Amino acid sequence: MNSAPSTSTWISGYLEQQRALLSDLPVDAIVSLIKALRQAARNGTTIFLAGNGGNAASAAHFATDLGKGASDVWPARFRVVCLADHVAWLTALANDYSYEDVFVRQLMNFGRPGDILLSSSVSGNSPNLVKAAEWARANGLKTISMVGGRNGRLAEISDEVILIKDIHYGRVEDAQMTIFHLAAYAFMEPAAGVADAP
Repeated sequence: MNSAPSTSTWISGYLEQQRALLSDLPVDAIVSLIKALRQAARNGTTIFLAGNGGNAASAAHFATDLGKGASDVWPARFRVVCLADHVAWLTALANDYSYEDVFVRQLMNFGRPGDILLSSSVSGNSPNLVKAAEWARANGLKTISMVGGRNGRLAEISDEVILIKDIHYGRVEDAQMTIFHLAAYAFMEPAAGVADAP
């Protein structure tokens, strides 16, 4: 006799854990992220986004939400670049140097003091993200990282950290996408109070 839980039981358990994780998101850290993005828009500085795999897709999604949706309603448009979107450049850098260099070498071309590097990772230890964050800090960029419960090297070297207290890749990535949506819709919905905040 099969004693494994049914699919519906597994789904219910997954959703219960996801609800608990979302209810425990660090609100103050998300507010700090939104303030940093608002200041970047006002100053005309660039927001660079980086991530691997699912996080690369989430970063591209956020770049779209911020670059189009938020920019269409916010007084200052967002200069936002997803470093995972340049396929030809990424593959050239990975092929000619190493995969660890795919983000940092783009930053070497575009990054300026006062810009923001926003990285998202579940492990917090992706070598290409760590290398990019180290370069960014050394060159005057503000570093903000979203990481899972293992923290990793990114949490140690970033100026600001948004910690999602789980190590399950699906749940952490879901939570990170929720944070991206909060950060974008804060500028699109007047009820968020971003326009009036100091």
